[in-house]
Amino acid sequence: MLQKIDIKNFENSAGGIQDISLSFQLFGQPFELAPIVLVNHALTGNSQITGENGWWSGVVGPGKTIDIDQYAVLAFNIPGNGFSGKKEDLIENYKDFSLKDIARIQALALEKLGINKLFAMIGGSIGGALAWELAVLQPDLAENIIPIATDYKATDWVIANCQVQAQILNNSACPVKDARMHAMTFYRTPQSLTKKFKRSREEVQACYKVEGWLQYHGDKLKERFQLASYKLMNHLLTTIDISSGTGNYLEAARKIKGNIHIITVNSDWFFLADENWETYVELSLTKPNVSIQEIKSIHGHDAFLIEAYQLTRFLKPVFKPNKNETSIVPEPNIGYEQDYKYRPLHNAQLEVKISNK
Repeated sequence: MLQKIDIKNFENSAGGIQDISLSFQLFGQPFELAPIVLVNHALTGNSQITGENGWWSGVVGPGKTIDIDQYAVLAFNIPGNGFSGKKEDLIENYKDFSLKDIARIQALALEKLGINKLFAMIGGSIGGALAWELAVLQPDLAENIIPIATDYKATDWVIANCQVQAQILNNSACPVKDARMHAMTFYRTPQSLTKKFKRSREEVQACYKVEGWLQYHGDKLKERFQLASYKLMNHLLTTIDISSGTGNYLEAARKIKGNIHIITVNSDWFFLADENWETYVELSLTKPNVSIQEIKSIHGHDAFLIEAYQLTRFLKPVFKPNKNETSIVPEPNIGYEQDYKYRPLHNAQLEVKISNK
């Protein structure tokens, strides 16, 4: 059931003050009686993370890796994402907001709910970046922080792609559809599309199947997603920055008290694996409870949704630990060292890291 929290007189990064309507859903156990997991959605996602129409039902649900028979699972909608279906909940002045503002809104909502401790917060893509932002904002909040297929900063590459998206959203005759079609090309890889389509043609529509696939995804998003929501979410991607503009990302990340479990994708063209490995190596020099795992896939950024088996294998040590043993931060999944310039350093540095819960 969709619930709502009103955040009155919120001051955004641009200094504007307005009321914010934050919708959310709760799954599983009452949060007063069980460890709480906060799940942040990706760009076109929402709070419906499990159930019949749940976009992450392979990971969250009864008996799943994030087991709602064991955990209280909380999912906020990013304000303005349109999931409430109410036009008044859209944010037209989207450029006044940053992802840090969304983290601040979540922090206020958690306070209103009486939640001051999370077992874990997890998210993929912009949802993972939001987990980074909230963890820096409240370093003691979460025992485990799990950013997947993301980064704690918007690189020039991310900003460049978002600029192209913004041009489409502001100038196209069919903005949501066209922007989605463009986005699908950098969510996947050439190898992924070759394996899926093999230059085959759609006889009925007289086009290549890859063209029909792009049209399908564009049409489906157009049916369910508002233009204002897409503009907001695309803009928020460009504002990822845990350093608050100083560029001292590592200094900000070191303040986080909880265990950080980075999960990257070797073929991700959007949030590059190299950036994540560099973060891990540099952060692990001074922060002992940080680990990294890598999804091996040809499918690019979307692999965090496609490669469910690999993802759940990495998550199980966090969410289904052996209760008779000390919790162990997962050993980094070292592989394909020759592909990444930082990886030869790992063998000299990595040890199994113990965290006392």
